[in-house]
Amino acid sequence: MERWDRIGRAAAYGAAAALVPYLVIKVSWVVGSLLGLLPVGRGFSLGGWLVLNTVTIGMAAAGITLGLALVRPWGMRIPGRLVAFIAWVGSGFLVSILPFVVISALVNSGSRTGGSGGSGSSGGDAAMPGWEAVLLQCSFVGTGIALAVALPAYLRRRWPHVLRRPERTPTSTGPLWPAVTGAVTGLAWLYWAAGGPLGIAHRDERPANWHVLVGVSACWALAASAAVLALVRGRSTRLPYPLLLAPAWLGSGSMFAWSGWRLPATLYVALAHPSDVSYPENVAVAVTLHLTAVLTGAGIMRTLVRGHRGRLSVPAERVGGRL
Repeated sequence: MERWDRIGRAAAYGAAAALVPYLVIKVSWVVGSLLGLLPVGRGFSLGGWLVLNTVTIGMAAAGITLGLALVRPWGMRIPGRLVAFIAWVGSGFLVSILPFVVISALVNSGSRTGGSGGSGSSGGDAAMPGWEAVLLQCSFVGTGIALAVALPAYLRRRWPHVLRRPERTPTSTGPLWPAVTGAVTGLAWLYWAAGGPLGIAHRDERPANWHVLVGVSACWALAASAAVLALVRGRSTRLPYPLLLAPAWLGSGSMFAWSGWRLPATLYVALAHPSDVSYPENVAVAVTLHLTAVLTGAGIMRTLVRGHRGRLSVPAERVGGRL
């Protein structure tokens, strides 16, 4: 246990450190754009570019704070719901980014596609230097891997109950609708990723990266749907509880985070009609799917939390969590 705890603490510092290059690059983009030293991203006005990158700066700062909170003494005193929410959203972003980076690199043979097509990019454009793209990807990959080790270690210290099956199945009386809507959304995205034309307005504007990211999102949506369905129907006895909890947690976070990010971007393109940006999807269909995904992700998370109500408020000293 002590060895695992030491590894988890080192990983928490690593997660915070991995996001520093991302934060520095984003700050440089904002400052450079304000001073006229760097170009504004394709499809954005100066104001929109500054807003987008300021938001991502805040997200990076929150990620660094989360990494430090998983290891520093003050992290054990932060309200459990706040820690859980930030970790859930952050994990949702990262579990889609990690396979996306790997698969898209293979699909594109190392080339970088800068298309907007709903890819959920962080705001760069085709003129980004290669070294910046590498640093950004390393930040995401490093943070994702480090948090995968640091977060369970933190949970073991603060709330060891959460990783064990509760006496009452957390979703034994939960609703089925999140599993149904998650499956429908995942199947729709999988259909698009496979090249399906229904719901696509611009068939020629689907770069390889778009197919990869939509496919990854589809897989996480389907995994979360299957996991929560197994819990709701009481079919979780054959698998260890963490093996069902993990895909439900990560998949719901992926749906909530990524669709929550894409939804305002899609609405912006629909309302502002920028001349050099268009999404492959039909706007009405895309908005409907993203809104459904956000509600589904929140519904799955609420279902899981109901089974652990009161567990996240157990003081650390009562569960053997020492610093």
